[in-house]
Amino acid sequence: MTPWRALRVLAATSLAPGLLTALPAHALAAVPSKALAAACAGPYLAVAAPYDTVDGQARAGTVTLYRGGKKAAVLAQGTAGLGDAPERGDAFGAAVASGDFDGDGCADLAIGASEEFAGTPVPDGADGNGVVHLLRGTARGLVADGTLDVTRLGRSRDTDRFGAALTAADLDGDGDDELIVGVPGLEEGGGVGLFGLGGRPVRGKGTLLTEATPWIAQEHTETDLFGAAVAAGDFDGDGRAELAIGAPGANVGTTSGVGAVTIADPRRRQAGVYTQNSPGMPGEAEKWDNLGAALASGDFDADGRDDLAIGVPGEGLDAYQDGPMYGNGAVHVLYGTADGLTAAGSEFWSRKTKGISGKSLSTDRLGSALAAGDLNGDGDAELAVGLPGAGEVLVLAGTRTGGLTADHHVVVGGRDRRPGDLFGSSVAITGSGLVVGAPGAGRVTVIPTRVRKGSYTGLRTSDARALTGAAGGLFGFAVSS
Repeated sequence: MTPWRALRVLAATSLAPGLLTALPAHALAAVPSKALAAACAGPYLAVAAPYDTVDGQARAGTVTLYRGGKKAAVLAQGTAGLGDAPERGDAFGAAVASGDFDGDGCADLAIGASEEFAGTPVPDGADGNGVVHLLRGTARGLVADGTLDVTRLGRSRDTDRFGAALTAADLDGDGDDELIVGVPGLEEGGGVGLFGLGGRPVRGKGTLLTEATPWIAQEHTETDLFGAAVAAGDFDGDGRAELAIGAPGANVGTTSGVGAVTIADPRRRQAGVYTQNSPGMPGEAEKWDNLGAALASGDFDADGRDDLAIGVPGEGLDAYQDGPMYGNGAVHVLYGTADGLTAAGSEFWSRKTKGISGKSLSTDRLGSALAAGDLNGDGDAELAVGLPGAGEVLVLAGTRTGGLTADHHVVVGGRDRRPGDLFGSSVAITGSGLVVGAPGAGRVTVIPTRVRKGSYTGLRTSDARALTGAAGGLFGFAVSS
């Protein structure tokens, strides 16, 4: 056991310093088949370090798999049957997502390497073509299952950043998950690829959605970043998921970087868009708000329909907004109905919301990361909100009597006086509990939970444990289970 006094609980509960198990720093290795055995028995926790050095190649990237709190394997391009070779700047692990893509009951894994170049790499600083690696869950463990790139969407490779965002959901109601791939660098302002629709294999031809898709039909510019964030949820309760697509760079009129979120139903070929100027949405569209930079869906009021949390990390709540890299930050929450999501009765959460503890600062960037899931086991979802500028995570409990509440909320902080840790840059709610990435420190904190009904988060903060990797590799940049 190693002493570790870094975790701070700043609201609702207090944490006495304790002892946490510190896992050893990762070391790149080929993945032994024994380490990946029995993947069907339960999911792995995947922790990405997209700037890890591999075989001397800086920023090539790795993904470390944990099972039962112990390291099971370290994945990189060129290991464990994964295609390609590690190259400078590939950013393998820029995004990770798990889902059952073939309907066999085993958890599969998708890993984005958004800066991979298919041909000769261009100089540092240029956006990559991007590729997504697939690993199929079997009784033997995870098995490399090929790659996807933009050519599966009928496009030629360009600086697309294919795989910069990933999620999985059953969009067509056939019992297996589809893979949703963000392609924010696509020339017409970004795009999203859907793989596995209509019974097609996930490795087959995909369906491309852009703002110019006829049934979406939105104005767009090249800097919209449509697809920089993706989420999916059954917002109308019909048993099939719809898409939420963030475009944090989208303009509203002549105002730059306001951001927008498109709700798309590929089955019905219907779509709508939300900005902070939409009727019922609190606030106002302002420059560099970046609405849609993060998204998370969950049933916060246990009514059988998913709800949507939308991050607005650039939201300015003080007298002055310092620029596009600053923001107090906020989160909009839209609730699901029989007709889908509605802004009527939507919520606006920030550090200035009544009942929320702590001081709101223009460097907080609240809403940069979001995760939803049932932490306390009472049937409704909780919401975790990252504030990487403050080095904190705000956790709100869901209730059956109105959804999210400030009652008994918890603010979890990283190590004191270490803003460079970027604690809260990534969050996930998994079978292990709440997972928080601090990529600046190469550290991931896992906080287990307990069953506790009502307006409680269920977090067992005193039992938190740390997973560690190389700080320079941005270990914890993305997490998934």
